[in-house]
Amino acid sequence: MTNPPNPESPDAGSTPPQQPESAQPEAPRYSPPQQPEPGQPPVPPSYPAPAVAPQQPQYGHPQQPPYGQPQQPAPQYAPPAQPYGQPGQAPYGQPAYAQPGQQPYGAPQYGAQPAYPAPVYGAPGPGGPFDGATDPEDLTRPLYGATFGQAIKRFFKQYADFNGRASRSEYWWVSLFVFLVQLVPIILLMVGLIGMGISTSSYSYDPYSYGYGSAAPAVGAIILLVIGAILTGLVSLALLIPSFAVGWRRFHDANFAGPLYLLSLAAAIPYIGWVGSVVVLVFSLMPSKVEGRRYDAPRA
Repeated sequence: MTNPPNPESPDAGSTPPQQPESAQPEAPRYSPPQQPEPGQPPVPPSYPAPAVAPQQPQYGHPQQPPYGQPQQPAPQYAPPAQPYGQPGQAPYGQPAYAQPGQQPYGAPQYGAQPAYPAPVYGAPGPGGPFDGATDPEDLTRPLYGATFGQAIKRFFKQYADFNGRASRSEYWWVSLFVFLVQLVPIILLMVGLIGMGISTSSYSYDPYSYGYGSAAPAVGAIILLVIGAILTGLVSLALLIPSFAVGWRRFHDANFAGPLYLLSLAAAIPYIGWVGSVVVLVFSLMPSKVEGRRYDAPRA
């Protein structure tokens, strides 16, 4: 009995399969050396560059150039000269701390404000920045450069007016007028006091008579004393309110509150009353100020 042929066994009559020849690298081909011409230096033979199989790039590492090629230096990245943001400011995302004399990041940048000189006002007068009265009959504004007669006339017209202002000329002319008016009764009062003193010192008792010495000098001194006291009291009461009013307005003209003039009443306090009188005197001597216009009544 005959066995079936084995497919895996090679047939004796068949040709065995050809094995592919492995790829062999091609040998380099060298060109024959060239003979130099007479008088020329010999030329070295040129050899082709060997074939190099391409290399697979390695990720994560810098690629190296092929053998025989010059290496390129790695680029050097210099740090930025100034971080993100404006010059002189902190980097973005970091808190900005302002330097002395600078504004923090994000604040509006304004240019330097020009320094304006303080306004210089001349001497106070009619109109102008001080808004003085242009007419002596205008009682709503201070009359700068008033004469003695104008100041006295305005003084009595504004008898109890504590509003508005009064110039220095008005105030000091009125002070002189009040002193002169009070001088007459004060003189009578002083003469009466002196007469009383003289009559008292010359008074003597006569035991051989039924009376006392002559009383005529004493009676005349008493009369002068009484008249002087009455006149002094009447003048003081008549000029008290207008004197306070003009002083009140004078303080307004110097840009002081009017009630400060009440410090003049401190003169009646023993030992320390002079302090209030000195303060009132100093404030009365202060020059006029433009800011005092806030005490004026609005014009119609």
